[in-house]
Amino acid sequence: MDIATLIGIVLGLGSIYGGIFLAASAANASMAGFVSPSSFAIVFGGMVASVSVAFPLKDVLQLGAAMGAVFKGGTLELGDVVEDAVDMAEVARKGTAELEKAVDSAKNPFFRDGVQMVVDGYSLDELTDILETRIEYREIREKTQAGLFKSMGTMAPAWGMIGTLIGLVIMLAGFGGEGGADALGPGMSAALITTFYGAVFANLFFLPMGEKINSRISFTSTIQAMLVESSRLIHQKKHPLIVREKLNSFIPPKEWKKED
Repeated sequence: MDIATLIGIVLGLGSIYGGIFLAASAANASMAGFVSPSSFAIVFGGMVASVSVAFPLKDVLQLGAAMGAVFKGGTLELGDVVEDAVDMAEVARKGTAELEKAVDSAKNPFFRDGVQMVVDGYSLDELTDILETRIEYREIREKTQAGLFKSMGTMAPAWGMIGTLIGLVIMLAGFGGEGGADALGPGMSAALITTFYGAVFANLFFLPMGEKINSRISFTSTIQAMLVESSRLIHQKKHPLIVREKLNSFIPPKEWKKED
């Protein structure tokens, strides 16, 4: 579980609830006006309908998995990735037979594949091209998820405005009837609540989720770029000290781990 995401959402919802509570208490009004199933249906249903038009169905059906990826935590440190590569470089200098025995000990599947290519006799160019192609198309797939959330964040306020217009039309249609003036306040409140829902969906959930996925893409790409270089250095049978210094170039100095 990504604690930062959970804290952000809880803090955001708590701030909204606290603000509503204080404002309602000061005005001696009810908080029930902020609960509107019809407004929720217009905003959320319309938003899902829009992304269904904008994206292939298979991407829309993976929305739940994309949300799960946002909340998925990670404890991987770049310094540990460097250490794993250095350990593998130590083994590689003993020969291909020893390296083959150590392939399964590689913790990262991407790195494991790279080392296996070294064992299988792939050329340096072939190894590099295959691994960099995997990085490129993984980024494309994951950026589709980020684009999905960004579109939902853009469309949610728009559907909030549509719900507001619907509420205003209904309110004005009944304004000329009996008791129309008394219905102005509640009617306007019901019309505006959809805009409120749209803004909350966009700014607390979907736009931040899109940014979270983009940051994860960058982090994963950094790790995999390190592992491509690790595989290349192992292929070239570079000394572990050279491997360490080269890979440390990818990460902040505070995460460097020196040789024991």
